[in-house]
Amino acid sequence: MQNTKIRILQTYVLWFIDTVCIILSLNLSFMIRFGRFLGRRHNYGAEQLVLASLLFVVAYNFFLDWNHDFFIRGYLKEFISVLKFNTALIVVDLMYIFFARRAAMMSRLVIARFFLINLVLSYLLHILFKKILRKQMRQEMNVRKLFVVAERELMEQTLSRIRNTMGIDTQIEGAAFAVDCDAAAAGTNKDGIIIFSGLRNLTEAATTVPFDEVFINAPDVSQRIIREVIAGFERMGVICHYNVELRDTGAVMSSVSQFGDYSVITYQKTVYSAKKLLLKRVIDMAGGFVGLVITGILTVFLAPAIKLDSRGPVFFSQIRVGKNGRRFKIYKFRSMYEDAEARKDALMDNNAMSGPMFKMEKDPRVTRVGAFIRKTSLDEFPQFLNVLKGDMSLVGTRPPTEAEFEQYNEHYRRRVSMTPGLTGLWQVSGRSEITDFDEVVRLDLQYIDNWSIMLDIKILLQTVVIMITGRGAK
Repeated sequence: MQNTKIRILQTYVLWFIDTVCIILSLNLSFMIRFGRFLGRRHNYGAEQLVLASLLFVVAYNFFLDWNHDFFIRGYLKEFISVLKFNTALIVVDLMYIFFARRAAMMSRLVIARFFLINLVLSYLLHILFKKILRKQMRQEMNVRKLFVVAERELMEQTLSRIRNTMGIDTQIEGAAFAVDCDAAAAGTNKDGIIIFSGLRNLTEAATTVPFDEVFINAPDVSQRIIREVIAGFERMGVICHYNVELRDTGAVMSSVSQFGDYSVITYQKTVYSAKKLLLKRVIDMAGGFVGLVITGILTVFLAPAIKLDSRGPVFFSQIRVGKNGRRFKIYKFRSMYEDAEARKDALMDNNAMSGPMFKMEKDPRVTRVGAFIRKTSLDEFPQFLNVLKGDMSLVGTRPPTEAEFEQYNEHYRRRVSMTPGLTGLWQVSGRSEITDFDEVVRLDLQYIDNWSIMLDIKILLQTVVIMITGRGAK
């Protein structure tokens, strides 16, 4: 398909442009500061900086796919996207300079000029490439000509959605109502689209209309009739797309795939990029490893305090419910007395939370050391083992207990449609101040529906601030 070819061209050309801009920008910055380009002696580690930058370009394009909406971005959105890219690039470069101990050798003016030059140069080349690409797509030989078949009440909506989503390289040449109607409905409409009044002898009547592909949106028309129409278009040698989506499915997203040897249409509330999920898991593994090292250090100090404060083990484990109902054992530093679970039923009248979740002000089951490690969130550190194992993520939703999960309805159940996290939107939005379980659910679902790598990073940074200040913890 032509659109696929253009997307491939767009992806690799932009990748090439970003790479060239980095090399040129750093060379120009070096030339302005030292009067010579890279490639000579005494470059003060600049070649390694170029390599680090180019590796960042590969990772940023592969995992974040930052140019996926390149063609529909306006001038301002394009500048904002390029600015975000260059800001992230400079952050990575500064991290490289710091960890490679090049700070004393690299000129701050070179870095500052590199940022500004690359920002301007990449923005201008992006705009230039976009203009060239649009001009190329408007050429007659590159335009995808489309014929639409739809039920009368769906026709205007279908034509509008195609125009809004397919881009300027798609042009609607003809359309037909899926159910026969009066002859007055036929003819050429205000947009120059040739309209046919029904499916009877449609393919014979549309023989002289120029089109490459057919889109059929007639969910209430029997498949027997549609099969005959598709067969007619197949005899013409054109591509047919048949919409099999259910009507009025709301915000549910769908995709066509294979299930065994069946061709199926799959419905799901949210669809995440596999590359971004892979990056999330890589970050989880790195964070889990670092967190476990810190946990080991904390254990040296907390273990004696926990043992001296009350009888029982240093670590507490409990069965929690993970992604889509999977059970796993969660680990924490023990912050309660040994008989805490047995005493819970007697304290249910003091539950500060509405709904299935239990939370209590000044819980008598919490030990003195437990109150401190809860206030500072130190009790959560052993969960880094769960993160490393894959039971949990650094950022996600709160994993419920089995008793809570058994009280869930369909709406609450969606909370566990994503891997639970050590921290999450609920934890950084008030934690213990929130007393309505529906508010907890709302925040968790807000996270699920709007998840991104940048949102995870934002929540992690907010969590660090909360741990230092103790805000919202009890």
